[in-house]
Amino acid sequence: MDVGHGGVDPAVAVAVAVAKAVAVAAYRKLDTLVLDTPSTGTCMAGLASCMARSEPEWAIGRIYPAEMNTASRLRVGVQLPEVERPVPWPEYVDMARAAEEVGFDSIWVGDHLLYRDDGRHERGPWDAWSLLGALAAVTDHVRLGPLVACAGFCPAGLLARKAAAIQEISGGRLVLGLGAGWNETEFRAFGVHFDHRASRFIESFEIIRRLLAGERVTFEGRFERVRDAVLLPRPVTPPPLMVGSTGERVLRAALAHADAWNIWYDWYGNTPEGFARENERVSQLIRDAGREPSDVVRTATVFVTLEGGRQDRPHTDDVPALTGSPSNIASGLAALAAAGLQEAILVVSPITERTIRTLGDTVKALRR
Repeated sequence: MDVGHGGVDPAVAVAVAVAKAVAVAAYRKLDTLVLDTPSTGTCMAGLASCMARSEPEWAIGRIYPAEMNTASRLRVGVQLPEVERPVPWPEYVDMARAAEEVGFDSIWVGDHLLYRDDGRHERGPWDAWSLLGALAAVTDHVRLGPLVACAGFCPAGLLARKAAAIQEISGGRLVLGLGAGWNETEFRAFGVHFDHRASRFIESFEIIRRLLAGERVTFEGRFERVRDAVLLPRPVTPPPLMVGSTGERVLRAALAHADAWNIWYDWYGNTPEGFARENERVSQLIRDAGREPSDVVRTATVFVTLEGGRQDRPHTDDVPALTGSPSNIASGLAALAAAGLQEAILVVSPITERTIRTLGDTVKALRR
């Protein structure tokens, strides 16, 4: 139960609303702003004219104008290694810089703690938030984010603080992916509650989105509580929020506010037909929330194999991978785009600097 929305200075509310509207317009590739704040009401303004006006730079945020002129282009991102093999930090740097150099739009890291008892050796990734901060510091323009951050791994207010810091370090390039978690092994191992994950997510999401929007938040829920919480320093521009889920309760709660939706490749079968089916379901949930389907960017991971592939992802044997030449893979991605996909996040087997550079030819083929 929410026992108080808390106050927010009207000037801060307007500044945050302008900043988020511009950032979200760029993320969704819109040419129109929609501002909605307690003190301004709703107004429409052309994005170009807004950029030309004299709003302070800190309110507008760091936007990449090239993105605003590519409304029909499929964005392509890549997930960096998680537990496919041990990867030292210098190799992460090389892969991230290679992705940026060959034209990827985004880089992503998984947010997990531990894998075991699945027929493979015990393994775990580096901490996702530490990696994101470091990757933000060694890249210039790719967007980056967790794919997706588990809302249950820490209190909601602390997760919002982590996101605000990465948003600052990256110069406004964070996309905050959020989900409820699924891997019971890691929850149990690290003493994290595995029960009521949807309910816990719904409470966490409410707190996180309001804090990042600049609100002073008091919230008393069954699982989460904050009292007069506020993020200081305030993020220059609130990051777009992306929900990664197919669960109806999670989606109904998040899609009322989220800027993007993500689905993992084996949840839709890695096929255009499977994606179209899930995409239509999400569109209906967005309508049920009183929004337009175009309000939410559609993203999905796409399983891609090169050089024989699959050996580091044996659990994907029943999922047809995109494979073959860069142009063949580009054709497969184009088919997914025709089914409604707006950003393909490639999960590549094997994932190395070499395969990232090879897939740069796929990115180029999509943009011809």
